[in-house]
Amino acid sequence: MLQVKAGCRGGRTLGPVKLAAALLLLGALYGCGAGGFVPSGPHAMDQTVLHRLVATSARAERLAPELVSAMIESESHGDPSAVSRAGAQGLMQLMPDTAATYGVANAFDPTDNVWGGCRYMHDLLRRYHNNVSLALAAYNAGPGAVDASHGVPPYSETRAYVARVTAALRTPATY
Repeated sequence: MLQVKAGCRGGRTLGPVKLAAALLLLGALYGCGAGGFVPSGPHAMDQTVLHRLVATSARAERLAPELVSAMIESESHGDPSAVSRAGAQGLMQLMPDTAATYGVANAFDPTDNVWGGCRYMHDLLRRYHNNVSLALAAYNAGPGAVDASHGVPPYSETRAYVARVTAALRTPATY
């Protein structure tokens, strides 16, 4: 058992389950050197593997691979361990609730993240009748903001995101 000092009152013992949970939490927070996909973990992945993953996931959801590549470049710059200030995670910057909705068990696993992000974008395109700008705005700001604004919301971050992704669609992908 591990003894943990609790102030001046002496130590208390952590059971094996609590110790394992604490170690898993620390590993998730501080990353690991074993190639896991967690914050502070590896910041790049093989571009050929990423290209293949994007192509497979995009086609499965009837999306243009160029759209998904542009979203990944804008969202995370291809970093599977990226975490936004708002808490979005992974290559396609999925919020935890969205990740859970789309069955993403580990948002830092590139395969899970891209598959989940593609399913989400597919649903947004269906919801907004294939209007890419509205679907991108909803991906960034949430469908509620797009619905309330009856279009792209007046948020500078969202407008910049839509412009950045649509501009990237007009240029060749880097992976």
